[in-house]
Amino acid sequence: MKQHAPSAERNREPILAALRRVMPAKGLVFEIASGSGQHAAWFAEALPTLTWQPSDPDPAARASIDAWRAEHRGDVRPAMAFDLTRDPWPVPACDAVVCINMVHISPWEATCALLDGAARALAPDGPLYLYGAYKRGGAHTAPSNEAFDRWLREKNERFGVRDLEAVIARADEAGLRCDEVIEMPANNLSVVLRRAR
Repeated sequence: MKQHAPSAERNREPILAALRRVMPAKGLVFEIASGSGQHAAWFAEALPTLTWQPSDPDPAARASIDAWRAEHRGDVRPAMAFDLTRDPWPVPACDAVVCINMVHISPWEATCALLDGAARALAPDGPLYLYGAYKRGGAHTAPSNEAFDRWLREKNERFGVRDLEAVIARADEAGLRCDEVIEMPANNLSVVLRRAR
């Protein structure tokens, strides 16, 4: 049941370095679209003062998350079934929200639901951490991202690499301010949004 995503192995150290900078000292982290569960298990073990609540709409992913969870020492709760586009937000309050590599592999409505839900659930100044590929100023940041965008849109016309400025503008509407944009390896970005006080 345990799935293995090579990209999760490649990017976990850079993402962990970013999380160490932006996560609260303690509290509950709600992870959206946790996928294989490798990140949840790794980050919870590396950040032992945080409780990690993974979620995913896919039953196979949830089984994998729980299999990874069983092998690690971090404070990870059992995987929760959650589809941003269909389900009510299942965590009424949390100290941080993490969403890795989902914004481009989902319809825009999922990003809007993510921003709205995080704005309601986060503690004041709590971070919403996003990771993935983004366009800046309407342009791709690398030829590889442009090719990735084409591949995504061929799979589903509602998917695609998003404009960073559009995400930030929509976050502002929801009550989240952009705190920091961190350049990451492989032409990805970490985008740190915080609930306004």
